[in-house]
Amino acid sequence: MDKRLERILPKVQKPARYTGGEYNQIMKDKNEVDLRMAFCFPDTYEIGMSNIGLRILYGVINNMPGVWCERVFAPWGDMRDEMRKANIPLYALESGDPVSEFDVIGFSIGYEMAYTTVLDMLDMAGIPLHSSERTELVPLVFAGGTSCVNPAPMSKFMDLMVIGEGEEVDCEVLELFRKARNEGWSKQAFLMEASKIQGVYVPSLYEEVYNEDGTLAAIHALHGAPEKVTKRIIEDMDSVYFPTNPIVPSTEIVHDRVNVELFRGCIRGCRFCQAGYVYRPVRAKKPETVARQGIELLQNTGYQEATLMSLSSSDYRPLAQVCDEMLEWCEPRSCSLSLPSLRADNFSMDIMSRLQKVRKGGLTFAPEAGSQRLRDAINKNVKEEDLLNSCKVAFEGGWNGVKLYFMLGLPTEMDEDVVGISEIGNEVLHTWRQYSPNKNRGVRITISTSMFIPKPHSPFQWEAQVSMDEYMRRVYLLKDSIIARNVTYNWHDAKTSLVEAVLSRGDRRVGDAIEEVWRNGGGLDAWSDYFDFDRWMNAFAACGLDPEFYACRERSYDEILPWDTIDVGVRKAHLWHEREMAYQSQLSPDCRKQCTGCGANGLIGGKCDA
Repeated sequence: MDKRLERILPKVQKPARYTGGEYNQIMKDKNEVDLRMAFCFPDTYEIGMSNIGLRILYGVINNMPGVWCERVFAPWGDMRDEMRKANIPLYALESGDPVSEFDVIGFSIGYEMAYTTVLDMLDMAGIPLHSSERTELVPLVFAGGTSCVNPAPMSKFMDLMVIGEGEEVDCEVLELFRKARNEGWSKQAFLMEASKIQGVYVPSLYEEVYNEDGTLAAIHALHGAPEKVTKRIIEDMDSVYFPTNPIVPSTEIVHDRVNVELFRGCIRGCRFCQAGYVYRPVRAKKPETVARQGIELLQNTGYQEATLMSLSSSDYRPLAQVCDEMLEWCEPRSCSLSLPSLRADNFSMDIMSRLQKVRKGGLTFAPEAGSQRLRDAINKNVKEEDLLNSCKVAFEGGWNGVKLYFMLGLPTEMDEDVVGISEIGNEVLHTWRQYSPNKNRGVRITISTSMFIPKPHSPFQWEAQVSMDEYMRRVYLLKDSIIARNVTYNWHDAKTSLVEAVLSRGDRRVGDAIEEVWRNGGGLDAWSDYFDFDRWMNAFAACGLDPEFYACRERSYDEILPWDTIDVGVRKAHLWHEREMAYQSQLSPDCRKQCTGCGANGLIGGKCDA
């Protein structure tokens, strides 16, 4: 370890974040590899090590012969300041080597508020921020992750961006890079060839042209680049790599347990949900694969809890079979299973009692809206009686805590929908009073609201976000309508949501504001400790940008959107049809009941596992 590092670690919170050396980390001989990749996660160690995508790609890339992939996380503010004072560059955990010594630097960006942290990490590594300033092939800087489905805001900083799931395409990019470096290609020649790989977007090969009113007039593909970049997905979830011998963190992380993936995609089609569309189509693992991987994970890590995870885990058909197979191994060893994503319309007390025999945790449901009309408008096919029945069986089974998540500012929302949220809380409380066998323990009912953010590639991508003042008016309307002492209300900050909406739907000009924020001290903006709303507003003003133009403006169907170069498999006409259905408060069937022809199954030959 660098002696300078030894001197500063006692001065910072959680020094174990920065030392590496964890059980199951992958170490290689630098003399036996010819390509080194720094896998950068633009958030703290605790967040990054909880990310299943990072764990999967870390293992996939390290399975490539001659390649060593090492982890790099963003230091917390105290460590960042100490590193800058001591002139310690950003380094990788496995070897401790500076990131500037790596051939390839890859960022996983799953959240738009991490953009300034990406710039901070590049700067701490001593690497020029702009792709145009990095004229040589080495180092190659690229990004992947959900945020890349709108590549525009970060385009000036990235040499290329991976769209979709990375298990195959990342390896193809690295193999092409190795060939280009060994044969002495120019950076431009490599990028031209990389653009031919499905799922690879090269920002320098596209040009935005604007109308006088600031909207996009055109996006031109240059030098033979594809007009549309189609996302990459994994078809066979049973044969693809999944880490069953993962790194065991040496300090507590956010999700301090093993995570077992059930399936990718979602059958539901909630109209506000970006993930439900960009991860289509549904591809499930066989139950024996899930059970085997879960047991191996517990055996190889020593954890006592496994989470069965997906976008909607209770929609996994053979869930009971998986639970039985895993619990046969888990129960004698006092290991527990948890299921984080529950739906009120298919909540099973039988499954929950199996999952939480060892420890009963709280239950979480997301009705999202306070009235049936609005739930139908957003295609959240959950009825109030479904929710109350689920709470009934949970309370009868001994649970005494329920969290309910909602959004404010959804399209077509009215004041009666807002007040309806408090009425649901009262009904849940009444249900507990009726059916709880042990009322001496009390009950905890928590209502949480967040501000609706229109996201690319969802049916609501054309919608306007409500203003911050209007959001707060609805917050206080709801707050004043909650009178029960057992019901607690929390709400998400409107300022962060406004900035997130700008970054979600921004064009390339927004990249200038991101850089301006960073140059004025921004970084770790995903954390309230470091987010500074005035700094963002000043940056937008300095760059001549109006945040409400991006966040609070409704788009027409014909308007060119900054992410129109990206094809996630779902037809634009289907998204618009779903938007029209929302204004009629009409439901669309889930994929299991009837295919609505979104188009995503065309990515896997016309079939899906719904």
